[in-house]
Amino acid sequence: MMWCSNRFQPHVCLMRAIIAMGCLLAMILPATGPRPSLADDESVAFAVVSEPPKDRTRIAAKVAIEGTVSDLKLLASDHILSNLIWKKLEICHAMKLEGRKVQDGFRVSSVRVIEGAMLPMVLQGYAGDCLLKKALEIAPFAD
Repeated sequence: MMWCSNRFQPHVCLMRAIIAMGCLLAMILPATGPRPSLADDESVAFAVVSEPPKDRTRIAAKVAIEGTVSDLKLLASDHILSNLIWKKLEICHAMKLEGRKVQDGFRVSSVRVIEGAMLPMVLQGYAGDCLLKKALEIAPFAD
């Protein structure tokens, strides 16, 4: 059986071939083409809130940037401060951040709360210890 058996209208066969090739290219190009990236000075970081937040503009956290963990302050801009995730942050919350490292800490431009298991290995131990500590110290007082 031929792919196109319409010998009286060969242009139909040609159109089917062009459509099939176009669909194939439409599936392949997005997977291999250039992807949007962060700005040159921005990087992806993972963080775990290390102290109960008092000042929402400067939150103490353990931050992993490119595999290196350090104690930094997460500095929030106005659009981050209005984010519901940022308003509800508590100790031990794990986050995926986009932003840039500055002298005072890490300037956050995007934030997502993630499960502790999605953290890099260098932060998972700290997140687990933090949750155990929180359960033993804070939870017994909650009634």
